[in-house]
Amino acid sequence: MKLADHLNQGLRKLPIWAVYAVGLIWPVWLFYLAATGAMGIDPVKELEHELGELGLQALIVGLAVTPLRALTGVNLIRFRRAIGVLTFYFVAAHLLVWLVLDVQILSEIWKDILKRPYITVGMAAFVLMTPLAITSNNWSVRKLGPRWRKLHKLVYPTAALGGIHYIMVGKTWEAESLLYMAVILALLGWRVHDSRKKQRSRAIHRGKSAKPA
Repeated sequence: MKLADHLNQGLRKLPIWAVYAVGLIWPVWLFYLAATGAMGIDPVKELEHELGELGLQALIVGLAVTPLRALTGVNLIRFRRAIGVLTFYFVAAHLLVWLVLDVQILSEIWKDILKRPYITVGMAAFVLMTPLAITSNNWSVRKLGPRWRKLHKLVYPTAALGGIHYIMVGKTWEAESLLYMAVILALLGWRVHDSRKKQRSRAIHRGKSAKPA
């Protein structure tokens, strides 16, 4: 039996609620570290950074689910919705820390969004992500029908904006942020290539079906 088959057997035994439980506790643990002085001299900034990076990592994991299955056989599809919802949770916690603990002054928040490009880009990513989180449930899938898949393609510009935001936050060309962006672009490039390949395959199939017997 292949390694991927062994992994998939183990993954099938893992309940989805366990993924949610770990994801929900993770930011709480980070808040605890910040509150107890374990995050250095500027715990608010460090907490803000950790939550933002966690959100970006989760976003990348969500993008990687389909390519991972296609290239290695490892199947995380049943966890993809949980990963998406937790991504929104991490990013919302990141935003909340910035709003409540960092800026604090309501009038300054809007000014920062307008005058600081990296915040503008980050807020744009959050806005695009919001309808994805709201519709990540069975009722929305049934209600929206084929439109649900079209709506959830917003994850692609969301990921790109998230990567750009992370680069801009550093204010310099840091290797870590560039690596994240390279992974995002590679995953998006794979999805575009895979989509075009499927379109060509469907076109060939339709052509064969249209030929007279």
